[in-house]
Amino acid sequence: MSHVMNTYARLPVAFSHGEGSWLVDTDGKRYLDALSGIAVSTLGHNHPDLVATIATQAARVLHTSNLYRIPLQEELSDRLAAVSGMDEVFFCNSGCEANEAAIKLARFYGHQRGVDNPAIIVMEKAFHGRTLATLSATGNRKAQAGFEPLVSGFVRVPYNDLEAIRGIAGHNQNVVAVMLEMVQGEGGIHIADLEFQRQLRALCDEKGWLLICDEVQCGVGRTGTWFGYQQSGVLPDVATLAKGLGSGVPIGACLASGKAAGLFGPGNHGSTFGGNPLACAAALTTLECIERDGLRDNAVKVGEQIRSGLAEALAGVAGVVEIRGRGLMIGIELDRPCGELVARGLEAGLLINVTAEKVVRLLPALVFSEADARELVARLAPLIRTFLGA
Repeated sequence: MSHVMNTYARLPVAFSHGEGSWLVDTDGKRYLDALSGIAVSTLGHNHPDLVATIATQAARVLHTSNLYRIPLQEELSDRLAAVSGMDEVFFCNSGCEANEAAIKLARFYGHQRGVDNPAIIVMEKAFHGRTLATLSATGNRKAQAGFEPLVSGFVRVPYNDLEAIRGIAGHNQNVVAVMLEMVQGEGGIHIADLEFQRQLRALCDEKGWLLICDEVQCGVGRTGTWFGYQQSGVLPDVATLAKGLGSGVPIGACLASGKAAGLFGPGNHGSTFGGNPLACAAALTTLECIERDGLRDNAVKVGEQIRSGLAEALAGVAGVVEIRGRGLMIGIELDRPCGELVARGLEAGLLINVTAEKVVRLLPALVFSEADARELVARLAPLIRTFLGA
């Protein structure tokens, strides 16, 4: 019996190795990976460049400390600034840590402006993490239950609802920031309207608020641009990254620009492992491969192929509410809870996920090929049709 704490409802499978978009379990069965570790394995499995980078860096130095300069961290910060338009970067290990840094940065900003009890506007159905502050910012009551008292200082509004935000602005003088995902992943693949993003940016400028974009799941090329916010042409004050940044090596980042840049000084925030040489080397290789191999364009092309293929295969099927997404973030919303499709997919050699109870979520690696896309549609569409009794 394992002594691992029982915090996951794990599926009865373990994987021994993989190649590209395919994984092989300990019994030798092959699976098409349409989840990529929940948007983590950007370059798929066993990518030769990433393997070589990790081996080379492991033979040099894995970790020193942020007490010293880390040249690879400096190089990565420069690269992220170049592709994001942001000014400075704080490195950590995960998405919730990146979002914690963003929340602290917003509160610090508020206090410097004389706001004693700074508040952050957050969205319904949002997911920002499972630490106490990020859990409090999350719009999922089920995830929050049992962990009260939650952290105060968050005001919740419907997603894509600018008038609700304007309404809060009219009576709450403690607001210092708005925090949102440009594509809600855990919430069911909901996309922030481009015009909503632009008007929200203008409102934040008018009110002197920080705009915080959680790009933990949708960033690093997954939507077809480096970051989701770039599709609307806005530039946030704070952006957070993790998941796909290191292609499986844990690394997170909190990026700041404009009025959010230059706020933190020595002692205001920190991370023991954040931005160590191994993680930064993996992230640099990830960014290099995305650029060199045209993987942002691939995300657009293959994502559209998957959505159109599913739309054709599921046309007229009662119970399919909507097929939506951007790039390689895809959701198939059904009219009923469909968690059992995960186990059915496993039997069919397909790794998928169900989120928000009724949404089949697909997050393939950015190296997913057109042949992989055809195979995904061929395996998934019959599962959904059978489940819905079509």
